[in-house]
Amino acid sequence: MNLNELYEIICDRRDHPTTQSYTASLFEDGIDKILQKVGEEAIEVILAGKGQGKQRLIEEVADLTYHTLVLLAASSVTPEEINQELAKRHK
Repeated sequence: MNLNELYEIICDRRDHPTTQSYTASLFEDGIDKILQKVGEEAIEVILAGKGQGKQRLIEEVADLTYHTLVLLAASSVTPEEINQELAKRHK
């Protein structure tokens, strides 16, 4: 699965929530909860990067990426907009 596919799934869970969906529960809890999760995952990435091993770092970066995509969806920002910003910076 690529980031665009994951983002689409996240948006679908936002737009068609179910009680079984962790993603939908994040949207229901609101932006403060989403921001809290992004912060927690960022700290876990730092800790993993300080010597918890490659696999742990991969897992934590995946968690941070997921929660960051939830934040983007909650803020009506698309991955394409991030790609455009990165392209501008590359020039």
